Amino acid sequence: MSKSLAKSGIIVSAMTLISRVLGLVRDVVIANLMGAGAAADVFFFANKIPNFLRRLFAEGAFAQAFVPVLTEYRRGQDLDAQRLLIARVSGTLGTLVTIVTLIGVIGSPLIAALFGMGWFVDWLSDGPQGHKFVLASDLLRITFPYLWFITFTALAGAVLNTLGKFAVAAFTPVFLNIAIIVFALWLGPQLEQPEYALAWGVFVGGLVQFLFQIPFMKRAGLLVRPQWGWHDPGVTKIRKLMIPALFGVSVSQINLLLDTFIASFLMSGSISWLYYSDRLLEFPLGLFGIAIATVILPALSSRHVDKSSDEFSRTLDWGIRKVVLLGLPAMAGLIVLAEPMLMVLFMRGEFLPEDARLASYSLFAYGSGLLSFMLVKVLATGFYSRQDTKRPVKYGIIAMVSNMVFNVIFAIPFGYVGLAIATSLSAAVNAFLLGYNLWRDGVLKRYPGTLTYLSKVLLAVLAMIAVVLWFAPERSWWLSVEFMQRVWQLAGLIGAGAGTFLVGLLLLRVPLRT
Repeated sequence: MSKSLAKSGIIVSAMTLISRVLGLVRDVVIANLMGAGAAADVFFFANKIPNFLRRLFAEGAFAQAFVPVLTEYRRGQDLDAQRLLIARVSGTLGTLVTIVTLIGVIGSPLIAALFGMGWFVDWLSDGPQGHKFVLASDLLRITFPYLWFITFTALAGAVLNTLGKFAVAAFTPVFLNIAIIVFALWLGPQLEQPEYALAWGVFVGGLVQFLFQIPFMKRAGLLVRPQWGWHDPGVTKIRKLMIPALFGVSVSQINLLLDTFIASFLMSGSISWLYYSDRLLEFPLGLFGIAIATVILPALSSRHVDKSSDEFSRTLDWGIRKVVLLGLPAMAGLIVLAEPMLMVLFMRGEFLPEDARLASYSLFAYGSGLLSFMLVKVLATGFYSRQDTKRPVKYGIIAMVSNMVFNVIFAIPFGYVGLAIATSLSAAVNAFLLGYNLWRDGVLKRYPGTLTYLSKVLLAVLAMIAVVLWFAPERSWWLSVEFMQRVWQLAGLIGAGAGTFLVGLLLLRVPLRT
């Protein structure tokens, strides 16, 4: 079992790695083009809204509800029944998303006013940031259709994942990154406002992702014509599972939107500093946390259908162990090397040393919550695979309320950094509630050697931190040397840290294959 999951996990991680590397290249290009100024703030804002809705309609809540039901159909129904389910799901979901997309395009000023309230208030009073509201409205009209494209892309990806074809869906985001990079480099310099080029890159990237999936669906015999099927039994079941999951699985995204809302009242650059630090957080989160959760969801759904409770628990335990093994060193690396990574990746063009310093503070805060973010992704599958979406919603509501409270506590003294602190703390609350209740259900079990395993991994991470801190130069050195010297120094520190961690695991005899 673990070998099969590990193989699938490696495939997803490899494809995700390509996507994340290109994502970093994309962000380097954006940082060089626009830095962390007002225009960058607005583009990140306009890109964040459809991406938030993507988590609701597509990759997040929908996948968590759709995969377990489709797995049931694959076990108990013939191919025609599966095709009919996919047709009615795509027709029903597609109709709803089309309506939402049209509302988003037409009502972009209202959305910009709602989530960028600080800019809207300035626009009403002829304040210095009023132009951001107008620009945000324009960019939203271009980026919002991305939601329509990515919804069908996610549907196809979920279908292919249930067939064990994880690589296609994991590789697809590469095309979005390529499109934004191409438009930034080709169209950006030709426009007076290069943020419009980036917005059109988002639009075209979504279209290409949608078209890329079609041949693979056709080859699997599951490319069907969408049908409306609101009352279809399968659609009804997915709908009932999805509605509460809309909230539960997207709590972190809602928290990020709340951060954006508050940040619109803060100093110019706050949204950009949070964005660049969040992008570095997303690299290990997607590479390890989301990849592991993606792989174990179909496996857990199958164990639940087969009523294999012990195998279910062992599969979940496998996912948690792998998250700890990969997440702890990644979290430590983000915290210890926050500013050097930002300097190497983004400090050029319009992105200044001061931007790297300020963004490193929010990266430190976000990085401290990386393990919690990853655990939430994996632990949530323990509920969704059993078609239990109500309790994660309850825990998600508690986490979101906690985030609001933490925002009040930390945002006033620490500004945008306080928003990152609040997000990380609320993720810890969410992870605790998910894990505790899985344990109460008897689903999450403490197998022999678990505490020893965790202790050994932690010791190896502490050794890694000590080595990196010992060899890391002062900040003044990073500012005084050429770009390639920074690159080689950072690569050496990462290599030394990774090597120390692996040697520590070997010396402590931590099992890597189980």
